Amino acid sequence: MKCPFCGVANTRVLESRQTEEGRSIRRRRACASCGERFTTYERVERPQLFVVKKDGRREVFDPEKILKGVIKACEKRPVSIEDIRKLVAGVEGELSNVLECEISSSVIGEKVMDKLKNLDDVAYVRFASVYREFADINMFMREMENLMQKN
Repeated sequence: MKCPFCGVANTRVLESRQTEEGRSIRRRRACASCGERFTTYERVERPQLFVVKKDGRREVFDPEKILKGVIKACEKRPVSIEDIRKLVAGVEGELSNVLECEISSSVIGEKVMDKLKNLDDVAYVRFASVYREFADINMFMREMENLMQKN
């Protein structure tokens, strides 16, 4: 591993630990030449996953989009960023187990909503209202009734 500071390839690992629920390894390294320390991550390389949008377009899967949407849904709610990151990592993990290279955006949205429902009811309804494009208050009320029946 080359040092990002001086470019010398002689570095040593100081510490290794698992991160992201065991899906990657974080390594602290030190350069033998300049002494600077830096962090690297080792992950399994998976085939690239593409999302098929409602209009048929395809784009590369980006977990940051899920993260932003869930953060917005959880705004001013008692949900920690750590819980949100775990939710996104869980969805990403489930998607990586799918043997297909293309997945529908609706499948992703449903997975996010399933996990949000267990995390925070209000965040779930907020996310659902955007994801399912509630057109009026009746759609909103139907979702609330479904949620209350399941609890």
